[in-house]
Amino acid sequence: MLVVMAADATKDQINRVITEIQELGLTPHPLPGSTRTAIGITGNTGSVDSRILEVLDGVKECIRVTKPFKLSSREMHPNDSLIPIGNNNIGDVHEFSIIAGPCSVENEKMIHQCAEFLLANGVKIMRAGAFKPRTSPYAFQGMGQEGLNILSRVRDKTGIKIITELMDTETASAVEEAADIIQIGTRNMQNFALLKRVGQMRKPVLLKRGMSATLEEWLMASEYVMAGGNYQVILCERGVRTFSDHSRNTLDLSVIPPAKSLSHLPILVDPSHGTGKRNYVPAMSLAALAAGADGLLIEIHPDPDHALSDGPQSLDFKQFQKLLLSLHELGKPLGKRIV
Repeated sequence: MLVVMAADATKDQINRVITEIQELGLTPHPLPGSTRTAIGITGNTGSVDSRILEVLDGVKECIRVTKPFKLSSREMHPNDSLIPIGNNNIGDVHEFSIIAGPCSVENEKMIHQCAEFLLANGVKIMRAGAFKPRTSPYAFQGMGQEGLNILSRVRDKTGIKIITELMDTETASAVEEAADIIQIGTRNMQNFALLKRVGQMRKPVLLKRGMSATLEEWLMASEYVMAGGNYQVILCERGVRTFSDHSRNTLDLSVIPPAKSLSHLPILVDPSHGTGKRNYVPAMSLAALAAGADGLLIEIHPDPDHALSDGPQSLDFKQFQKLLLSLHELGKPLGKRIV
């Protein structure tokens, strides 16, 4: 249920409604808006008698939310959510956010080189994994804590924002300290203990779609994070597993319009994992922009052929610069700034 407060509702009236919801044994989620505050309600296993709340001072109306995903639904939050990162907002209708960087932290020199390159080309957020979930136990698993230390030092030196993956609850505090955005990978989309842990954080969470997840399952995973009080969730389409043998995964750009219709959360696209082949990344990046995505998560590397992980899907610096130029050109008629 969504309790919509009157435009002139006072802070005391809002707090009174919150207290009444808590006394019913439910969880209130205040959602301040530009003209009025709404309060979402979760925790109910059956219907809530709206009359108990409708009679309270300052309440305009109570609206039943029909979707199983409540907090991520447009029924409860009709306006687009904006996730502030530095001076930009992921989800801004006029902005298309670029996040790029190597798959893995390999050494400090390379990470610093990537950060300087990205900043020089107007990209303010760098991706890089310190902990790497790999299909083979013999593949490079990442540098772990030392990788996080490198990311922290490079962030302090350059000012670039960092997104890196969290794989388990044991390393949550260390990753939270090193990152500006916490990434939950596809294999952990339904790791509910991990989702509850990041729900306790107050940093943005990028939630990748599971390999075979439906849109509803994906949004229900985001609900776990938001139910914990962390409303800064960014969705990321990274390809799903199908019968396709021409690419690593099937990049499902068709999910963007329905995701934007059902949910207020911003959605990024990862064309690197979605295709697995660097030659396909530029075309799918442009298609993501045209399809209405809010940004991209792209893998780049100064020497992709010698990368310790995911080299075949990583762009080199010249290829990435060429892609940026194309994105800027396509962004103009679409009214999108590439940031």
